[in-house]
Amino acid sequence: MATVNIDAKLVMALRNNTGLGFGDCRAALTETGGDLAKAEALLRERLKGKMDARSDRPAGEGCIAIAIDGSKATIVEVRAETDFTAKNEEFRAMAGELATLSLALGAGAISITAPMTARLDAVRIKTGENISFARGTRLDGGAFAKYIHHDHKLGVLLQFDGPLTEELATGICQHIAAAVPTPMAVDEHGLPADLVATKREEARKEAAESGKPADIIEKMAGGKLRKYFEETTLLGQKFVKDDKKSVREILPKGVTITSFVRLRVGT
Repeated sequence: MATVNIDAKLVMALRNNTGLGFGDCRAALTETGGDLAKAEALLRERLKGKMDARSDRPAGEGCIAIAIDGSKATIVEVRAETDFTAKNEEFRAMAGELATLSLALGAGAISITAPMTARLDAVRIKTGENISFARGTRLDGGAFAKYIHHDHKLGVLLQFDGPLTEELATGICQHIAAAVPTPMAVDEHGLPADLVATKREEARKEAAESGKPADIIEKMAGGKLRKYFEETTLLGQKFVKDDKKSVREILPKGVTITSFVRLRVGT
Protein backbone atom coordinates (compact mmCIF):
# COMPACT_ATOMS: atom_id res chain seq x y z
CA MET A 1 0.00 0.00 0.00
CA ALA A 2 1.41 3.40 -1.01
CA THR A 3 2.41 5.82 1.71
CA VAL A 4 0.07 8.78 2.02
CA ASN A 5 1.63 12.13 2.74
CA ILE A 6 -0.64 13.90 5.21
CA ASP A 7 -0.53 17.69 5.25
CA ALA A 8 -0.15 19.12 8.77
CA LYS A 9 -2.99 21.58 8.05
CA LEU A 10 -5.30 18.62 7.40
CA VAL A 11 -4.27 17.05 10.69
CA MET A 12 -4.98 20.33 12.49
CA ALA A 13 -8.40 20.57 10.83
CA LEU A 14 -9.24 17.11 12.14
CA ARG A 15 -7.96 18.05 15.59
CA ASN A 16 -10.20 21.11 15.60
CA ASN A 17 -13.20 19.00 14.63
CA THR A 18 -12.62 16.26 17.18
CA GLY A 19 -10.45 17.71 19.93
CA LEU A 20 -8.20 14.63 19.70
CA GLY A 21 -4.41 14.36 19.69
CA PHE A 22 -2.16 15.02 16.70
CA GLY A 23 -1.04 11.38 16.52
CA ASP A 24 -4.56 9.95 16.54
CA CYS A 25 -5.66 12.39 13.86
CA ARG A 26 -2.66 11.69 11.62
CA ALA A 27 -3.16 7.93 11.97
CA ALA A 28 -6.85 8.21 11.03
CA LEU A 29 -6.08 10.36 8.02
CA THR A 30 -3.38 7.92 6.90
CA GLU A 31 -5.79 5.01 7.23
CA THR A 32 -8.47 6.79 5.19
CA GLY A 33 -6.12 8.05 2.48
CA GLY A 34 -6.26 11.65 3.61
CA ASP A 35 -10.07 11.89 3.46
CA LEU A 36 -11.01 14.33 6.24
CA ALA A 37 -14.69 13.34 6.47
CA LYS A 38 -13.91 9.60 6.54
CA ALA A 39 -11.16 10.10 9.10
CA GLU A 40 -13.50 12.03 11.39
CA ALA A 41 -16.21 9.37 11.06
CA LEU A 42 -13.64 6.66 11.80
CA LEU A 43 -12.45 8.38 14.96
CA ARG A 44 -15.96 9.04 16.20
CA GLU A 45 -16.97 5.43 15.64
CA ARG A 46 -13.94 4.07 17.46
CA LEU A 47 -13.99 6.52 20.35
CA LYS A 48 -17.72 6.40 20.88
CA GLY A 49 -17.30 2.72 21.68
CA LYS A 50 -14.74 3.63 24.32
CA MET A 51 -17.08 6.25 25.75
CA ASP A 52 -19.95 3.75 25.90
CA ALA A 53 -17.70 1.42 27.85
CA ARG A 54 -17.21 4.19 30.43
CA SER A 55 -20.93 4.86 30.91
CA ASP A 56 -20.86 3.28 34.36
CA ARG A 57 -18.58 6.04 35.68
CA PRO A 58 -20.45 8.47 37.95
CA ALA A 59 -21.56 11.73 36.34
CA GLY A 60 -22.21 13.96 39.33
CA GLU A 61 -21.72 17.36 37.69
CA GLY A 62 -23.56 19.09 34.88
CA CYS A 63 -25.66 22.07 33.89
CA ILE A 64 -29.21 23.18 33.21
CA ALA A 65 -30.25 24.74 29.88
CA ILE A 66 -33.51 26.34 28.76
CA ALA A 67 -34.86 27.14 25.29
CA ILE A 68 -37.95 29.24 24.55
CA ASP A 69 -39.53 29.71 21.13
CA GLY A 70 -42.88 31.50 21.16
CA SER A 71 -45.48 29.26 22.78
CA LYS A 72 -43.17 26.32 23.44
CA ALA A 73 -40.24 25.88 25.78
CA THR A 74 -37.89 23.24 27.17
CA ILE A 75 -35.66 22.81 30.20
CA VAL A 76 -33.00 20.10 30.27
CA GLU A 77 -30.28 18.71 32.52
CA VAL A 78 -27.04 17.40 31.01
CA ARG A 79 -24.54 15.56 33.20
CA ALA A 80 -20.73 15.32 33.21
CA GLU A 81 -18.16 13.67 35.46
CA THR A 82 -16.19 16.76 36.48
CA ASP A 83 -16.95 20.33 37.44
CA PHE A 84 -14.19 21.40 35.02
CA THR A 85 -16.16 20.03 32.07
CA ALA A 86 -19.51 21.23 33.43
CA LYS A 87 -18.15 24.80 33.48
CA ASN A 88 -16.71 24.53 29.96
CA GLU A 89 -18.40 26.87 27.47
CA GLU A 90 -18.56 24.17 24.80
CA PHE A 91 -20.34 21.82 27.22
CA ARG A 92 -22.85 24.50 28.17
CA ALA A 93 -23.36 25.43 24.52
CA MET A 94 -24.05 21.77 23.74
CA ALA A 95 -26.64 21.64 26.54
CA GLY A 96 -28.27 24.72 25.03
CA GLU A 97 -28.37 23.03 21.64
CA LEU A 98 -30.04 19.96 23.17
CA ALA A 99 -32.68 22.21 24.70
CA THR A 100 -33.25 23.88 21.33
CA LEU A 101 -33.41 20.56 19.45
CA SER A 102 -35.96 19.23 21.94
CA LEU A 103 -38.35 22.07 21.07
CA ALA A 104 -39.35 19.94 18.08
CA LEU A 105 -40.64 17.18 20.35
CA GLY A 106 -44.06 16.77 21.91
CA ALA A 107 -45.03 18.21 25.27
CA GLY A 108 -44.02 16.28 28.37
CA ALA A 109 -40.91 14.40 29.41
CA ILE A 110 -38.13 14.60 26.83
CA SER A 111 -36.58 11.49 25.30
CA ILE A 112 -33.23 12.07 23.62
CA THR A 113 -33.27 11.88 19.81
CA ALA A 114 -30.60 10.85 17.29
CA PRO A 115 -29.55 14.45 16.47
CA MET A 116 -29.33 15.21 20.20
CA THR A 117 -27.26 12.06 20.77
CA ALA A 118 -24.88 13.00 17.96
CA ARG A 119 -24.27 16.44 19.46
CA LEU A 120 -23.75 14.97 22.92
CA ASP A 121 -21.39 12.28 21.59
CA ALA A 122 -19.18 14.90 19.96
CA VAL A 123 -18.48 16.44 23.37
CA ARG A 124 -18.16 13.02 25.02
CA ILE A 125 -15.39 12.17 22.58
CA LYS A 126 -13.56 15.47 23.07
CA THR A 127 -13.66 15.34 26.87
CA GLY A 128 -13.27 11.59 27.38
CA GLU A 129 -15.93 11.81 30.09
CA ASN A 130 -19.20 10.02 30.72
CA ILE A 131 -21.50 12.81 29.51
CA SER A 132 -25.21 12.07 29.38
CA PHE A 133 -28.65 13.57 28.93
CA ALA A 134 -30.24 13.28 32.37
CA ARG A 135 -33.80 14.58 31.93
CA GLY A 136 -35.92 17.33 30.47
CA THR A 137 -39.43 18.70 30.07
CA ARG A 138 -41.18 20.36 27.15
CA LEU A 139 -44.08 22.77 27.81
CA ASP A 140 -46.69 24.02 25.34
CA GLY A 141 -48.88 27.12 25.26
CA GLY A 142 -49.00 30.55 26.86
CA ALA A 143 -45.94 32.60 27.67
CA PHE A 144 -42.69 31.69 29.42
CA ALA A 145 -40.01 33.12 31.67
CA LYS A 146 -36.78 31.58 32.87
CA TYR A 147 -34.02 31.86 35.41
CA ILE A 148 -30.68 30.05 35.46
CA HIS A 149 -28.43 30.48 38.49
CA HIS A 150 -24.92 31.83 37.83
CA ASP A 151 -23.36 28.36 38.26
CA HIS A 152 -25.80 26.88 35.71
CA LYS A 153 -26.67 24.07 38.14
CA LEU A 154 -30.15 25.37 38.98
CA GLY A 155 -32.80 26.49 36.53
CA VAL A 156 -36.49 27.39 36.53
CA LEU A 157 -38.94 27.53 33.63
CA LEU A 158 -42.23 29.35 34.32
CA GLN A 159 -45.37 29.02 32.18
CA PHE A 160 -48.14 31.63 32.46
CA ASP A 161 -50.99 33.45 30.73
CA GLY A 162 -51.68 37.17 30.87
CA PRO A 163 -49.81 40.49 31.03
CA LEU A 164 -46.85 39.68 33.26
CA THR A 165 -43.81 41.96 32.97
CA GLU A 166 -40.43 40.40 32.29
CA GLU A 167 -39.08 41.74 35.58
CA LEU A 168 -41.85 40.22 37.68
CA ALA A 169 -41.85 36.96 35.72
CA THR A 170 -38.11 36.60 36.32
CA GLY A 171 -38.65 37.48 39.97
CA ILE A 172 -41.17 34.65 40.34
CA CYS A 173 -38.67 32.27 38.72
CA GLN A 174 -36.08 33.41 41.25
CA HIS A 175 -38.60 32.81 44.04
CA ILE A 176 -39.12 29.23 42.86
CA ALA A 177 -35.34 28.77 42.81
CA ALA A 178 -34.75 30.20 46.28
CA ALA A 179 -37.88 29.48 48.35
CA VAL A 180 -37.64 27.16 51.35
CA PRO A 181 -39.39 24.83 51.15
CA THR A 182 -39.31 24.53 47.37
CA PRO A 183 -42.89 24.93 46.08
CA MET A 184 -44.43 21.57 45.19
CA ALA A 185 -47.14 22.89 42.86
CA VAL A 186 -48.70 26.13 41.62
CA ASP A 187 -51.58 25.80 44.12
CA GLU A 188 -53.29 23.15 46.26
CA HIS A 189 -55.07 21.70 43.20
CA GLY A 190 -51.70 20.65 41.82
CA LEU A 191 -50.68 18.70 44.91
CA PRO A 192 -51.04 14.89 44.85
CA ALA A 193 -54.52 13.93 46.05
CA ASP A 194 -53.19 11.24 48.41
CA LEU A 195 -50.83 13.74 50.04
CA VAL A 196 -53.64 16.24 50.60
CA ALA A 197 -55.84 13.48 52.05
CA THR A 198 -53.07 12.46 54.45
CA LYS A 199 -52.44 16.04 55.57
CA ARG A 200 -56.17 16.62 56.05
CA GLU A 201 -56.48 13.53 58.24
CA GLU A 202 -53.42 14.55 60.27
CA ALA A 203 -54.90 18.01 60.79
CA ARG A 204 -58.23 16.56 61.96
CA LYS A 205 -56.54 14.19 64.42
CA GLU A 206 -54.42 16.98 65.84
CA ALA A 207 -57.44 19.28 66.18
CA ALA A 208 -59.50 16.51 67.81
CA GLU A 209 -56.96 16.32 70.62
CA SER A 210 -58.10 19.76 71.74
CA GLY A 211 -61.38 18.26 72.96
CA LYS A 212 -63.39 21.06 71.37
CA PRO A 213 -66.80 20.60 69.64
CA ALA A 214 -66.90 18.95 66.22
CA ASP A 215 -67.60 22.17 64.31
CA ILE A 216 -64.64 23.91 65.96
CA ILE A 217 -62.42 20.90 65.26
CA GLU A 218 -63.33 21.08 61.56
CA LYS A 219 -62.46 24.79 61.45
CA MET A 220 -59.15 24.16 63.21
CA ALA A 221 -58.32 21.36 60.79
CA GLY A 222 -59.20 23.58 57.84
CA GLY A 223 -56.91 26.29 59.16
CA LYS A 224 -54.01 23.86 59.56
CA LEU A 225 -54.52 22.61 56.02
CA ARG A 226 -54.57 26.16 54.63
CA LYS A 227 -51.33 26.82 56.47
CA TYR A 228 -49.79 23.76 54.81
CA PHE A 229 -50.91 25.02 51.38
CA GLU A 230 -49.38 28.43 52.09
CA GLU A 231 -46.06 26.83 52.94
CA THR A 232 -45.84 24.37 50.06
CA THR A 233 -47.52 25.94 47.02
CA LEU A 234 -46.13 28.71 44.83
CA LEU A 235 -49.15 31.00 45.02
CA GLY A 236 -49.47 30.52 48.76
CA GLN A 237 -45.85 31.27 49.69
CA LYS A 238 -44.63 34.70 50.75
CA PHE A 239 -42.78 36.31 47.84
CA VAL A 240 -39.03 36.23 48.53
CA LYS A 241 -38.63 39.84 47.33
CA ASP A 242 -41.55 41.13 49.43
CA ASP A 243 -42.43 38.87 52.34
CA LYS A 244 -45.45 40.99 53.24
CA LYS A 245 -47.31 39.57 50.24
CA SER A 246 -47.87 36.10 48.85
CA VAL A 247 -47.01 35.27 45.25
CA ARG A 248 -50.75 35.20 44.58
CA GLU A 249 -51.05 38.78 45.86
CA ILE A 250 -48.24 40.17 43.72
CA LEU A 251 -49.71 38.82 40.47
CA PRO A 252 -51.36 41.48 38.27
CA LYS A 253 -55.04 41.08 37.46
CA GLY A 254 -55.62 38.71 34.57
CA VAL A 255 -52.40 36.73 35.07
CA THR A 256 -52.52 32.97 35.66
CA ILE A 257 -49.50 30.82 36.40
CA THR A 258 -50.02 27.55 34.56
CA SER A 259 -47.01 25.52 35.64
CA PHE A 260 -43.32 25.59 36.44
CA VAL A 261 -40.36 23.24 36.27
CA ARG A 262 -37.41 23.55 38.64
CA LEU A 263 -34.28 21.49 37.99
CA ARG A 264 -31.13 21.26 40.06
CA VAL A 265 -28.24 19.15 38.81
CA GLY A 266 -28.22 15.78 40.53
CA THR A 267 -31.44 16.15 42.51
